[in-house]
Amino acid sequence: MPNPGPPPGLDRYRLGTFADIMYRNSLLYAEKEAFVCGTERVTFAQFNAGSNRLVRALYGLGLEKGETLGVVSWNCMEVLYAYGAAMKGGFIVSPFNARLQDDELTAVIDDSAAQVLIVGAGCEDRVERIRPRLGHMRHLVSCDPGREGMIPFAELVAAHADDEPDVELDEDDPFLIIYTSGTTGAPKGALYTHRRKLEDCKVWALNLTVEPRDRAMLVQPLFHIAGTIILAFMYVGAAHIIMPNTSFDPVATVHTMEREKITFLQVVPTLLVSIMDAAEIERPDLSALTRILYAASPMPVDLLRRGLETYGPVFVQSYGQSESGPNITSFPRDEHDVLHLPPDQQQVLRSAGRPCVGVQVRIVDGEGRECGSGDIGEITVRSKSLMVGYWRKPEETARTIVDGWLHTGDMGYLDPEGYLYLVDRKRDMIVTGGENVYPYEVEQVLRLHPAVDEAAVVGLPDPYWVERVHAFVVLAKPGEPLDDPTAAGEPALVEELRRFCRDHLAGYKVPKSVEFIDALPRNATGKVLRRELRARCVGTSD
Repeated sequence: MPNPGPPPGLDRYRLGTFADIMYRNSLLYAEKEAFVCGTERVTFAQFNAGSNRLVRALYGLGLEKGETLGVVSWNCMEVLYAYGAAMKGGFIVSPFNARLQDDELTAVIDDSAAQVLIVGAGCEDRVERIRPRLGHMRHLVSCDPGREGMIPFAELVAAHADDEPDVELDEDDPFLIIYTSGTTGAPKGALYTHRRKLEDCKVWALNLTVEPRDRAMLVQPLFHIAGTIILAFMYVGAAHIIMPNTSFDPVATVHTMEREKITFLQVVPTLLVSIMDAAEIERPDLSALTRILYAASPMPVDLLRRGLETYGPVFVQSYGQSESGPNITSFPRDEHDVLHLPPDQQQVLRSAGRPCVGVQVRIVDGEGRECGSGDIGEITVRSKSLMVGYWRKPEETARTIVDGWLHTGDMGYLDPEGYLYLVDRKRDMIVTGGENVYPYEVEQVLRLHPAVDEAAVVGLPDPYWVERVHAFVVLAKPGEPLDDPTAAGEPALVEELRRFCRDHLAGYKVPKSVEFIDALPRNATGKVLRRELRARCVGTSD
């Protein structure tokens, strides 16, 4: 009997595009699970078909190739289908942070020039409030079928065929905009093409040893750059189990890990604490787990030691940012296996690992000259998976990417063996629970309150959040007695300031602690000395 040969049509789409990867998976892994999200279990063939339906539906709404498809949602299958539609239809998908407040959300949606917005369950009220301010928006598509004034997602896609769309795609077509805050809180969109994100998939797959048999779990939001790790697992035909993230449930997480036989888990250190605590109580069978990737914020060494003692050398670290792909450095499993070594050889646990394959890292001083081993400077990066640039911001792009090198704004040094050590954030950025907070935007909101004259915000060490947002406040009327303390023992003004911030900022940006002082320390030019403020709380000086 003659050999029937490979499945027909593998050459339908141009190499170097996600359409090629999606279609290939739908043929070679048709009945294999691609995604598990809540109660939905979707095969690669079903994901391809559903994405094709959405492509046709969006073209029917008037969205054209190269235009932006926005998404405001917590983790759900509709977000994944939005990614799939961008892969097959030539759209640019832009997932927006569902934690943002009205003004912040309006700014990023308007900047993206999104023509159609997919709105997840629980996000409809905020989108309705800001709808009159969204000048580019033509259609709102709701994941809630009963939402009036919005097109029901399920009905929209059901009305269209699932055959392959006739869209000409190229590897340099724009594919993704991920938004990240600027130094003053102004949003900037990092733009990626098919080519650049596929290069990043290769870096992920190689440095994390991703295999088709993997069953990975994502507990972080799909609107974060860390969420794009799903593309690397899809790239090789592996499954991803997506956890809802309106709130984090560590007990449900560890039981899902057991039930789904999770082999790969990605977490921020804050969540790892909760997962480990829950696992100690629930005692699930996590024997399938071979890798735990920690990223998005620094890992306290004592927590890492606890993890290594509990699970063995299954940990992998990744350092990066929204503009870098994200991959910059990787600290692999085998190099974590150091607890049996002398203390001086365990210091490597403080590092961020070494440059990923396909990534070059250089430390430079303020004049752009390369620093020597051990000398602190700004971390710059060159790779084929960097962002193309900031969406519609050529001047800021030119300041950030110079001669092909991305200037990260992070400070660090390389040791003689090539390990990268982070020592500071050039722009005083705070990383709390894996989210970036810039002090300036929090300070600006605090200063709007009539009781506040000045404010300065710093990040302080925290056992759960890694860093917590701490505000120093100078009252508008010095010496005025504070209100009686609340049940928590704090002045009532503290909670009032927090409530005020929550009305203007995402929840993770709201100060978790507030301290009233007579004056802010400044240098000779009038700049606030945040290091002095930080030192008075942690008992150190820089």
